[in-house]
Parts: sequence; structure tokens; C-alpha cells
Amino acid sequence: MFAVNYTLLFWAELHVSSGLAAVLQASIPIFGMTFAHWMLPDEPLRLPKLTGAIIALGGVTVICARLLGFNGPLAFWAGVGIVVGAASAAFANVLVKARSMQLAPAMLAAWQMIFGTAPLLLLGLAVDGNPVRFHWTVSSVFCLLYLAVIGSALTFLLLYWLLPRLTVARLQSISLITPPGAVMLGWLLGGETFPISSLLGAALVLVGVWMIFRKAEVSRQRPQKRATKIVMPRA
Repeated sequence: MFAVNYTLLFWAELHVSSGLAAVLQASIPIFGMTFAHWMLPDEPLRLPKLTGAIIALGGVTVICARLLGFNGPLAFWAGVGIVVGAASAAFANVLVKARSMQLAPAMLAAWQMIFGTAPLLLLGLAVDGNPVRFHWTVSSVFCLLYLAVIGSALTFLLLYWLLPRLTVARLQSISLITPPGAVMLGWLLGGETFPISSLLGAALVLVGVWMIFRKAEVSRQRPQKRATKIVMPRA
């Protein structure tokens, strides 16, 4: 969840646009449905849910279309890295649910972050050097704290609290709401403008998420067998 996904994601964002990274990360629900189909007998892959995930992914693509960028072979491998990281995150969620780990959500998130931190620290020191020598600005410290507290600790605490209460498909589809939410916040708080296509993309995301959350109404009407009274002949 942390060592593989975050390493590949943050490295890849040095070479691809944020829009492309958002679209590729939005493939997490599709990977989650596939892994759950193999590893969780109670969560088979259903066509309506898969269709909903693909529609929502299309909506994310429409929203981030103006931010998409592709710059040479290194950007290609960065895109591959994001997809691998997305698959790793999806597999981690399914694995936790498949093992039925009876741990408190806070404990589960804490130990996962601790074991993810160790290889990341070693890799960071080897590749980027001593973080004390970095040029730390107020903005960078704020972003780091936001990612640590809001984007990681609180997020994964809620994630592991919801994991036993929702299917993997429904849980991971919540991440698809992030792009239209970001567009809306930018419009409300940042005074940003967005094209009409963003509204279309947001509508596709909501339709796709609705298809994932919609309960399949399967009417199984079995013909009732009439009880036949067997009369034994008297001797």
C-alpha cells in the first residue's frame, strides 16, 4: 500500500502531468474488483459494477483531459509505474479483507505505515540525500503535514474502519469522487473556471459510482411444488 504505491506514484509525477496521474490512479477500483473476484468468494465480478467503474474512469479522463500530457519514453514508464502502484494498492486492500485481520483500524493503519516507512526512508536517503539539507518552505511543510495527517493517517483509519462494512468494489469506488470534488472546490474556494466538459465528466463519474453502489435486483421466482399426498393401499 505505501512502499510500492507511494514510491511509484511520487516518482512518476516528476515525469507525467497531474491529470494523467489522476486518471491512472483511478484504475484502482477496476484492479480491486478483479482481485476480489479471485480472492473473495462473496464478491464476484459483476458486469454492471465493472461497467460502472469504466464509465467513472471515463469521467475522470474527461475532467483531467486538459491536464493530460505525455513526454517521451520516461513518461511512458512513469505511467506504467502508476498503474503498477494502483494495482498494488488494490491488492493490499483485498488481501487485508481476505485474511480477515481482527485488528483495530488505527492499529492496522499504524503498522502498515510503519512497515512502509522503513524502505521509503532508506530509499530516500540513498537517492535524495539528507532531508535536513532540503530547502523547506512554509508551503512544502504544510503540504507534508497535510499528506501525513489528512491524506494518510485519517484517510486510512477511515478506510480500514469501512473495509469490513463495505465490499471492495464499493469502498474503492469512493476514490473516483475525488476529481469532480477537486474541481468543485477549486471553483468554490479558488475562483477557478472549468469547461462544460468537466460537468459532463463529473456526471459520468456519478453515474459510474451509482452503478457500483446500486444493489442488483435479482428476482428468483422458483415454481412452488405442490405437495402430493400418497395414499397407500390397504391390505
